[in-house]
Amino acid sequence: MSDWQVDYYSRPVLEPDGRKRWELLVCSDPDGPEGSKPFRFAKPCPADSVNSLWLREALAEALERSAAEGYARPRRLRCWRQSMRTMVARGAAALGIELLASRRCYALIDWLEERTQTVYAREEGFLSGPLAAPLQPVAAAAVPLPEAARGERWDWASLPLAALAEAGQWDCGFRALLPLPAASGREDVPVPGIRLFAAERALAVAGWIAGLEPVRLDASGNQLVLDAGIEDRWLLGRLAEREGAAAREALLQARQRLGGLQFLAVQASPEERQFAGFWLLRDQPLA
Repeated sequence: MSDWQVDYYSRPVLEPDGRKRWELLVCSDPDGPEGSKPFRFAKPCPADSVNSLWLREALAEALERSAAEGYARPRRLRCWRQSMRTMVARGAAALGIELLASRRCYALIDWLEERTQTVYAREEGFLSGPLAAPLQPVAAAAVPLPEAARGERWDWASLPLAALAEAGQWDCGFRALLPLPAASGREDVPVPGIRLFAAERALAVAGWIAGLEPVRLDASGNQLVLDAGIEDRWLLGRLAEREGAAAREALLQARQRLGGLQFLAVQASPEERQFAGFWLLRDQPLA
Protein backbone atom coordinates (compact mmCIF):
# COMPACT_ATOMS: atom_id res chain seq x y z
CA MET A 1 0.00 0.00 0.00
CA SER A 2 1.47 3.32 -1.09
CA ASP A 3 0.93 6.95 -0.17
CA TRP A 4 -0.19 9.41 -2.82
CA GLN A 5 1.48 12.71 -3.65
CA VAL A 6 -1.07 15.42 -4.49
CA ASP A 7 -0.85 18.86 -6.07
CA TYR A 8 -4.00 20.93 -6.57
CA TYR A 9 -2.90 24.26 -8.00
CA SER A 10 -2.82 26.62 -10.97
CA ARG A 11 -0.62 25.87 -13.99
CA PRO A 12 1.32 28.19 -16.34
CA VAL A 13 -1.43 28.15 -18.97
CA LEU A 14 -4.02 30.86 -19.64
CA GLU A 15 -7.40 29.52 -20.70
CA PRO A 16 -9.38 31.29 -23.48
CA ASP A 17 -11.32 33.24 -20.80
CA GLY A 18 -8.04 34.76 -19.55
CA ARG A 19 -7.90 32.80 -16.30
CA LYS A 20 -5.15 30.44 -15.27
CA ARG A 21 -5.73 26.73 -15.63
CA TRP A 22 -6.19 24.78 -12.41
CA GLU A 23 -5.40 21.10 -12.23
CA LEU A 24 -5.26 18.17 -9.85
CA LEU A 25 -2.24 15.90 -10.15
CA VAL A 26 -1.95 12.66 -8.19
CA CYS A 27 0.83 10.09 -8.26
CA SER A 28 1.77 7.21 -6.01
CA ASP A 29 5.02 7.07 -4.06
CA PRO A 30 7.74 5.25 -6.06
CA ASP A 31 8.39 2.57 -3.46
CA GLY A 32 6.26 -0.26 -4.81
CA PRO A 33 7.56 -3.62 -6.06
CA GLU A 34 10.56 -3.34 -8.36
CA GLY A 35 9.47 -2.64 -11.92
CA SER A 36 5.95 -1.62 -10.92
CA LYS A 37 4.51 1.42 -12.65
CA PRO A 38 3.42 4.25 -10.32
CA PHE A 39 -0.18 5.39 -10.48
CA ARG A 40 -0.76 8.79 -12.14
CA PHE A 41 -3.94 10.84 -12.43
CA ALA A 42 -4.45 14.32 -13.92
CA LYS A 43 -7.71 16.28 -14.06
CA PRO A 44 -8.21 19.95 -15.04
CA CYS A 45 -10.43 22.06 -12.77
CA PRO A 46 -12.51 25.04 -13.98
CA ALA A 47 -11.24 28.22 -12.31
CA ASP A 48 -14.68 28.93 -10.86
CA SER A 49 -14.86 25.45 -9.27
CA VAL A 50 -11.72 25.54 -7.14
CA ASN A 51 -13.02 24.24 -3.83
CA SER A 52 -12.89 21.20 -1.56
CA LEU A 53 -16.12 19.77 -3.01
CA TRP A 54 -14.70 19.61 -6.54
CA LEU A 55 -11.49 18.19 -5.11
CA ARG A 56 -13.34 15.50 -3.16
CA GLU A 57 -15.18 14.38 -6.30
CA ALA A 58 -11.95 14.38 -8.33
CA LEU A 59 -10.11 12.37 -5.66
CA ALA A 60 -13.00 9.91 -5.59
CA GLU A 61 -12.60 9.54 -9.37
CA ALA A 62 -8.87 8.95 -8.89
CA LEU A 63 -9.62 6.26 -6.30
CA GLU A 64 -12.00 4.51 -8.67
CA ARG A 65 -9.51 4.61 -11.51
CA SER A 66 -6.64 3.37 -9.37
CA ALA A 67 -8.75 0.45 -8.12
CA ALA A 68 -9.74 -0.40 -11.68
CA GLU A 69 -6.05 -0.46 -12.64
CA GLY A 70 -5.21 -2.79 -9.75
CA TYR A 71 -3.67 -0.32 -7.29
CA ALA A 72 -4.36 -0.45 -3.56
CA ARG A 73 -6.14 2.40 -1.80
CA PRO A 74 -3.58 4.96 -0.55
CA ARG A 75 -2.79 5.17 3.15
CA ARG A 76 -2.30 8.94 3.09
CA LEU A 77 -2.02 11.95 0.81
CA ARG A 78 1.18 14.00 0.82
CA CYS A 79 0.92 17.70 -0.04
CA TRP A 80 3.68 20.31 0.18
CA ARG A 81 1.82 23.54 -0.70
CA GLN A 82 1.00 25.46 2.45
CA SER A 83 -1.64 27.60 0.73
CA MET A 84 -3.67 24.56 -0.37
CA ARG A 85 -3.27 22.35 2.67
CA THR A 86 -6.64 23.17 4.28
CA MET A 87 -8.58 22.61 1.07
CA VAL A 88 -6.80 19.34 0.32
CA ALA A 89 -7.31 18.19 3.91
CA ARG A 90 -11.06 18.77 3.66
CA GLY A 91 -11.35 16.91 0.37
CA ALA A 92 -9.29 14.00 1.68
CA ALA A 93 -11.12 13.83 5.03
CA ALA A 94 -14.46 13.47 3.24
CA LEU A 95 -13.05 10.26 1.71
CA GLY A 96 -11.56 9.00 4.96
CA ILE A 97 -7.96 9.64 3.92
CA GLU A 98 -5.37 11.36 6.12
CA LEU A 99 -3.40 14.32 4.80
CA LEU A 100 0.30 14.51 5.55
CA ALA A 101 2.02 17.89 5.10
CA SER A 102 5.36 16.88 3.62
CA ARG A 103 7.97 17.95 1.10
CA ARG A 104 8.63 14.30 0.25
CA CYS A 105 6.82 14.79 -3.05
CA TYR A 106 9.84 14.21 -5.27
CA ALA A 107 8.02 12.07 -7.84
CA LEU A 108 5.24 14.62 -8.24
CA ILE A 109 7.71 17.53 -8.57
CA ASP A 110 9.51 15.61 -11.33
CA TRP A 111 6.21 14.87 -13.07
CA LEU A 112 5.16 18.51 -12.82
CA GLU A 113 8.40 19.61 -14.45
CA GLU A 114 7.93 16.95 -17.13
CA ARG A 115 4.38 18.16 -17.84
CA THR A 116 5.61 21.74 -18.07
CA GLN A 117 7.88 20.71 -20.94
CA THR A 118 5.70 18.14 -22.69
CA VAL A 119 2.16 19.42 -22.06
CA TYR A 120 1.87 23.04 -20.90
CA ALA A 121 4.67 24.49 -23.08
CA ARG A 122 2.93 23.18 -26.22
CA GLU A 123 -0.32 24.99 -25.54
CA GLU A 124 -1.24 28.37 -26.99
CA GLY A 125 -1.79 30.00 -23.60
CA PHE A 126 1.51 28.86 -22.08
CA LEU A 127 3.17 31.39 -19.78
CA SER A 128 6.94 30.97 -20.05
CA GLY A 129 8.88 31.20 -16.81
CA PRO A 130 10.15 28.87 -14.06
CA LEU A 131 9.53 25.24 -14.90
CA ALA A 132 7.57 24.31 -11.81
CA ALA A 133 6.72 25.67 -8.40
CA PRO A 134 9.87 24.85 -6.42
CA LEU A 135 10.00 23.60 -2.92
CA GLN A 136 9.88 26.64 -0.66
CA PRO A 137 13.11 27.75 1.03
CA VAL A 138 13.27 26.88 4.69
CA ALA A 139 14.73 29.63 6.86
CA ALA A 140 13.90 28.32 10.33
CA ALA A 141 16.76 27.85 12.78
CA ALA A 142 17.77 24.24 13.36
CA VAL A 143 16.73 22.75 16.70
CA PRO A 144 17.96 19.52 18.37
CA LEU A 145 16.23 16.31 17.38
CA PRO A 146 13.62 15.03 19.84
CA GLU A 147 15.49 12.91 22.38
CA ALA A 148 13.61 9.79 21.29
CA ALA A 149 14.90 10.26 17.72
CA ARG A 150 18.57 10.76 18.63
CA GLY A 151 21.12 8.11 17.97
CA GLU A 152 24.20 7.54 20.11
CA ARG A 153 26.48 8.77 17.33
CA TRP A 154 26.66 9.21 13.57
CA ASP A 155 29.20 9.07 10.78
CA TRP A 156 29.52 9.95 7.11
CA ALA A 157 28.94 7.21 4.56
CA SER A 158 28.53 6.66 0.84
CA LEU A 159 26.94 4.01 -1.35
CA PRO A 160 27.34 3.48 -5.11
CA LEU A 161 24.36 4.51 -7.18
CA ALA A 162 23.90 0.95 -8.46
CA ALA A 163 23.49 -0.39 -4.91
CA LEU A 164 20.58 1.98 -4.25
CA ALA A 165 18.65 0.47 -7.14
CA GLU A 166 18.22 -2.60 -4.90
CA ALA A 167 17.09 -0.66 -1.80
CA GLY A 168 13.50 -1.81 -2.28
CA GLN A 169 14.66 -5.39 -1.66
CA TRP A 170 16.49 -4.72 1.60
CA ASP A 171 15.22 -6.05 4.90
CA CYS A 172 14.46 -2.76 6.64
CA GLY A 173 12.17 -1.66 9.46
CA PHE A 174 11.34 1.76 7.99
CA ARG A 175 12.07 2.85 4.45
CA ALA A 176 11.18 5.61 1.97
CA LEU A 177 12.63 5.68 -1.53
CA LEU A 178 12.44 7.98 -4.54
CA PRO A 179 13.16 7.78 -8.28
CA LEU A 180 16.84 7.31 -9.07
CA PRO A 181 18.69 9.09 -11.89
CA ALA A 182 19.72 6.93 -14.83
CA ALA A 183 22.70 4.83 -13.78
CA SER A 184 24.14 3.98 -17.22
CA GLY A 185 27.87 4.60 -17.02
CA ARG A 186 27.57 5.96 -13.48
CA GLU A 187 26.89 2.81 -11.47
CA ASP A 188 29.93 3.41 -9.25
CA VAL A 189 29.29 7.10 -8.58
CA PRO A 190 29.14 7.52 -4.78
CA VAL A 191 25.96 8.85 -3.19
CA PRO A 192 26.66 10.72 0.08
CA GLY A 193 24.76 10.12 3.28
CA ILE A 194 25.00 9.56 7.00
CA ARG A 195 24.42 6.63 9.32
CA LEU A 196 22.92 7.04 12.78
CA PHE A 197 23.78 4.35 15.33
CA ALA A 198 21.40 3.61 18.20
CA ALA A 199 22.22 0.10 19.50
CA GLU A 200 19.10 -1.60 20.90
CA ARG A 201 17.02 1.56 20.25
CA ALA A 202 17.70 1.54 16.50
CA LEU A 203 14.21 0.47 15.45
CA ALA A 204 12.54 3.00 17.78
CA VAL A 205 14.80 5.81 16.52
CA ALA A 206 14.04 4.84 12.92
CA GLY A 207 10.31 4.98 13.67
CA TRP A 208 10.63 8.49 15.09
CA ILE A 209 12.63 9.71 12.11
CA ALA A 210 10.08 8.22 9.71
CA GLY A 211 7.44 10.36 11.42
CA LEU A 212 9.54 13.50 10.85
CA GLU A 213 9.32 13.08 7.03
CA PRO A 214 13.03 13.63 6.24
CA VAL A 215 13.69 15.64 3.08
CA ARG A 216 17.39 16.50 2.74
CA LEU A 217 20.72 16.87 4.52
CA ASP A 218 22.32 20.30 4.69
CA ALA A 219 25.79 21.26 5.91
CA SER A 220 25.04 24.80 7.04
CA GLY A 221 28.03 26.59 8.57
CA ASN A 222 29.26 24.32 11.35
CA GLN A 223 25.97 22.44 11.59
CA LEU A 224 24.75 19.21 10.02
CA VAL A 225 21.01 19.74 9.55
CA LEU A 226 18.16 17.48 8.51
CA ASP A 227 15.36 19.32 6.70
CA ALA A 228 12.05 17.56 7.26
CA GLY A 229 8.28 17.95 7.10
CA ILE A 230 7.21 21.27 5.60
CA GLU A 231 9.60 23.66 7.32
CA ASP A 232 11.34 21.75 10.13
CA ARG A 233 15.11 21.84 10.52
CA TRP A 234 16.67 19.36 12.93
CA LEU A 235 20.23 19.63 14.21
CA LEU A 236 22.08 16.32 13.77
CA GLY A 237 25.54 17.43 14.87
CA ARG A 238 28.29 20.03 14.93
CA LEU A 239 31.02 20.07 12.30
CA ALA A 240 34.64 21.15 12.48
CA GLU A 241 35.55 23.78 9.88
CA ARG A 242 37.37 21.38 7.57
CA GLU A 243 34.68 18.70 7.98
CA GLY A 244 31.94 21.20 7.19
CA ALA A 245 33.71 22.35 4.02
CA ALA A 246 34.17 18.74 2.87
CA ALA A 247 30.50 17.96 3.57
CA ARG A 248 29.30 20.99 1.62
CA GLU A 249 31.50 19.98 -1.32
CA ALA A 250 30.22 16.38 -1.28
CA LEU A 251 26.59 17.51 -1.21
CA LEU A 252 27.25 20.05 -3.99
CA GLN A 253 28.80 17.36 -6.18
CA ALA A 254 25.80 15.10 -5.54
CA ARG A 255 23.50 17.90 -6.70
CA GLN A 256 25.54 18.45 -9.86
CA ARG A 257 26.02 14.77 -10.75
CA LEU A 258 23.03 12.99 -9.25
CA GLY A 259 20.25 15.55 -8.96
CA GLY A 260 21.04 16.06 -5.28
CA LEU A 261 20.55 12.42 -4.26
CA GLN A 262 21.46 11.60 -0.62
CA PHE A 263 20.57 9.02 1.99
CA LEU A 264 19.96 8.70 5.73
CA ALA A 265 20.28 5.34 7.48
CA VAL A 266 19.73 4.08 11.01
CA GLN A 267 21.60 1.01 12.28
CA ALA A 268 22.27 -0.63 15.61
CA SER A 269 26.05 -0.45 15.11
CA PRO A 270 28.68 0.02 12.37
CA GLU A 271 29.06 -3.77 12.17
CA GLU A 272 25.32 -4.38 11.72
CA ARG A 273 24.49 -5.11 8.06
CA GLN A 274 20.75 -4.63 8.42
CA PHE A 275 19.13 -1.19 8.41
CA ALA A 276 16.52 -0.28 11.00
CA GLY A 277 15.63 2.67 8.76
CA PHE A 278 16.69 3.89 5.32
CA TRP A 279 15.58 7.03 3.46
CA LEU A 280 16.60 8.34 0.08
CA LEU A 281 16.66 12.14 0.18
CA ARG A 282 17.16 14.82 -2.44
CA ASP A 283 18.76 18.23 -2.15
CA GLN A 284 17.18 19.87 -5.18
CA PRO A 285 17.52 23.57 -5.97
CA LEU A 286 15.00 25.62 -4.01
CA ALA A 287 14.86 28.71 -6.22
